Amino acid sequence: MFNTTGWNRRRYSLYAPIYDAVAGRAFRRARRTSLSQVLWQPGMRVLLVGAGTGLDLPFLPRDVELHATDLSPAMVRRLERRAEALGLDVQAAEMDAAQLVYPDGYFDVVVMHLILAVMPDPARGLTEAQRVLKPDGQLCIMDKFQADDRQAGMGRRALNALTSAIATDITRQARPLLEAGGFVIEQDTPVMMGSLFRALLARPS
Repeated sequence: MFNTTGWNRRRYSLYAPIYDAVAGRAFRRARRTSLSQVLWQPGMRVLLVGAGTGLDLPFLPRDVELHATDLSPAMVRRLERRAEALGLDVQAAEMDAAQLVYPDGYFDVVVMHLILAVMPDPARGLTEAQRVLKPDGQLCIMDKFQADDRQAGMGRRALNALTSAIATDITRQARPLLEAGGFVIEQDTPVMMGSLFRALLARPS
């Protein structure tokens, strides 16, 4: 059986040196918009899941407790260097988003940017996000999604066979995933390429 988690770890370790050049400026506005939807409070405990090289860090409040994870050790090392350059205290760790080691109800906010479309099992990732969130916590998502009101067509599914092997799934639907994962969507904002990329704020139901 093909180990998709192992493949993701290897490929994102390979992507790490060029990740900022590819995903930095292109997603800057989308990241800022997504994070601006969170109702921030001083002292919040925040988890960035699949944090990559830490491109979200400049847009986060300075008066919160930051934790960050990524599957790729190369990404985590770059995130730590970025946090140091920004003067941020971030507790970073190599970790699978589908197997978080944190206690139940530990975080006020969980941020999942550009990860649900690349996870082998996004439902498992959302289950873990809900587990580690407080009952009144906030889930902040930004990713690419197929429209909620229709399934992907034959052409999109055929293209997905290629894109999912090298980068990302383009057929996943936000609302069905989140509702099945036990979340209620409070905000849903198109942020890039029409409505392909969306920023969602949700809470445990």
